[in-house]
Amino acid sequence: MNKEVVSDKQGISLIVLFIIGSSSVFIMGSEAKQDLWLAIILAIFMALPMALIYSRLHSIFPDKDLYDIIEICFGKFIGKIIIIILTCFLFYWCSDVTNNYGNFIFSVSLKETPMIIPMMFLLILCGWGAKQGIEVLGRWSDFFLIIPVVVLFILAISAISRMNINNIFPIFGSGFSSIFEGALNSLSFPFSQILAFSIVFSCFNKEKQSPYKIYVTGLIVGGIILFLVSLISLLVLGVDSSGRRYYAAYTAVSLINIGTLLNSIEVIISTTFLLGGFIKIGVLLLCVCKGIMKIFNFSDYRFIITPITLLAINLSFFQYENVMHYYEFQTDIWLYFVSPFQVFLPIIIWLIAEIKNKNSKHEFKKR
Repeated sequence: MNKEVVSDKQGISLIVLFIIGSSSVFIMGSEAKQDLWLAIILAIFMALPMALIYSRLHSIFPDKDLYDIIEICFGKFIGKIIIIILTCFLFYWCSDVTNNYGNFIFSVSLKETPMIIPMMFLLILCGWGAKQGIEVLGRWSDFFLIIPVVVLFILAISAISRMNINNIFPIFGSGFSSIFEGALNSLSFPFSQILAFSIVFSCFNKEKQSPYKIYVTGLIVGGIILFLVSLISLLVLGVDSSGRRYYAAYTAVSLINIGTLLNSIEVIISTTFLLGGFIKIGVLLLCVCKGIMKIFNFSDYRFIITPITLLAINLSFFQYENVMHYYEFQTDIWLYFVSPFQVFLPIIIWLIAEIKNKNSKHEFKKR
């Protein structure tokens, strides 16, 4: 199949929308209480090495995605086993994100509609986007990225009158352990999730510099947006109120009115949430289908997107009993569930890749 080339701007837009998508209605790092803003900053710095690792892997193995790199590093047999496990994880993750969107839509607007209906329509739309390929998703992201930027500007300006600066004091009042816990949870959701792009990205316009520019810039811009949204929500709601709400950022935004033209600004942030969801679920579907393509040595992934989408609809509906069950899993288990895939596995692959790269250069010099 033809290689899909992503420009720097498109790659950055994809990562930004992916990061802020399913996170824009939450307050990140809430375990740190009034110090959540410090936890988010720490989480961004913790995620930067992961961005550099993925960039380095693309530099060592040009025109290769993570599945190809796994086979190169571990061999065909062990590599296939790792790819199977990773693909199963990505399928679960895709359904998890879809369930999150279904819970949100059901909780805030369509309470009389069965949750399967919005999830079904969303996944079918995302399946269509995935079938178009990462280039089309990149162009789409590049066009719509302006929306969250404008929303953030409007939100920041309009929320000033409702902000209480005392809500962030005392600084370091929650203790370093709480800040670190909040940073770890923010790292697992959403910053370390850029793992998905090491699978869908393989070809760049400028092989040497593009991966670093795309990953690092996308991570920082997305992190800044989430930092500001969470900080604004904390300043508006306060620690106690925000900690008791599932969609705290959405609740904070719903309290803001801008005259008569925009007296329901939460509709705008919901739109941003859904735009990011389209990208996030579409990218994850691509990851799953590319994994299946690699496992069975198919020449293309597009023909399996439809059945995988239908399977994801089923899993997303039965995955959690309700929004409370979803949040319990995210709070208590998610960090430990995703860390082997999003942190430890990439580090191991990178170390093996560096060793193989060094050995190949040494053998080349001998010749």
